[in-house]
Amino acid sequence: MKTPDNCITLDILQQKLKSKTEIIIIDVRSNEEYNEKHIPNAINIPLEKLEDKAKTFDRNKFYITVCGKGGNRSATGAEKLNQMNFNALWLCGGTFGWFE
Repeated sequence: MKTPDNCITLDILQQKLKSKTEIIIIDVRSNEEYNEKHIPNAINIPLEKLEDKAKTFDRNKFYITVCGKGGNRSATGAEKLNQMNFNALWLCGGTFGWFE
């Protein structure tokens, strides 16, 4: 099965996390959604605040955006970061996929 553009699969992300690759996971959902359930060590930056917060990010790090199911808000977030010259992908399956 072909994965969408700029999407990282859960198994590849988990391999990268085990390899100690410096990855920042950004949960772009609302604070309420994040507080209900989120991926361990993910930071919460709602999508509407992402561009402003990204001004302080390290361009040498790798960013993965996540939302609930993956593909809508997370894809938009990764696209915004890539447009700002960051190295970003979004997680296929999102937070819900992580916990399945």
